[in-house]
Amino acid sequence: MSFQSNKRRAVYRWYKFKEGFSAELVEYLLDRYGKSRRKLLDPFAGSGTALFAAGAFGMRAEGIELLPIGQTIIETKQLIDWEMTPQDLERLAVWLEEQPWKRYAEGKAINELRITRGAYPMETLSAIGKFLGASERESPRVRKILLLALLCILESVGYTRKDGQYLRWDYRSGRRLGKKVFDKGLIPSFDNAMTRKLQEMVNDLRAADGPGDLFETPRTRTEILLHAGSCLDVLPRLATEEFDCVITSPPYCNRYDYTRTYALELALLGVDENGLAKLRQDMLSCTVENRAKDLLALNPN
Repeated sequence: MSFQSNKRRAVYRWYKFKEGFSAELVEYLLDRYGKSRRKLLDPFAGSGTALFAAGAFGMRAEGIELLPIGQTIIETKQLIDWEMTPQDLERLAVWLEEQPWKRYAEGKAINELRITRGAYPMETLSAIGKFLGASERESPRVRKILLLALLCILESVGYTRKDGQYLRWDYRSGRRLGKKVFDKGLIPSFDNAMTRKLQEMVNDLRAADGPGDLFETPRTRTEILLHAGSCLDVLPRLATEEFDCVITSPPYCNRYDYTRTYALELALLGVDENGLAKLRQDMLSCTVENRAKDLLALNPN
């Protein structure tokens, strides 16, 4: 049921969304209950596992996702399904072979939050900025896929590790730490981590038995509509009697603060302190907040 089994699947495995469930679970449920060629809703879409698994069954799917990291993953998977060209794949191969960010003179400034400041070695922070700067010379499609590649490696190249609702900090970060010293072990260089990720992505996209058969056979194009925002705001706007099934995994904000867990990714995507606080409150409100809600104000129907 956990995300672990998705590691065997092309594209699904690129970004490790720890709280997600497996595509295999969704496929089992859809197969068992015969909902193919109808419409599925996932109001807490995460990285889109339920949506894309439903699409492979020939279903239409709609998802609601509050966090920008989840929105970015879903949108990029959709881009690969619908828009990616052979030329785009060859540009990714060029990035793998030539590592053009190394030749980029001056990188972009990297947005940081209070809880992410000092999260990378200085040479890694510089390389991230150069990577983003160099990627701006590419087409919008390639740039989007390169951004996903970058998001996929942030945790591995920095001093932090996701641990429940916290980011654990390696002793080499220079942050004031508690009594228990955390040693993350080997922290790869940016160049090594990015090269491995690009190799995985290019291999997956070229594979004959995966989505890389993209350009030689008809694609399974998943019909997905993603709503960005809180399900409290979006659900009342959806048509009634529109969906045949709901498959979802609500975030447990009483246990995990996803705005903290995914702070590195949110910072890179441009979320500022005010935006982070709003995301945190919105996520709390739509899950476990122990406060009465004015349901008629939310949905007059």
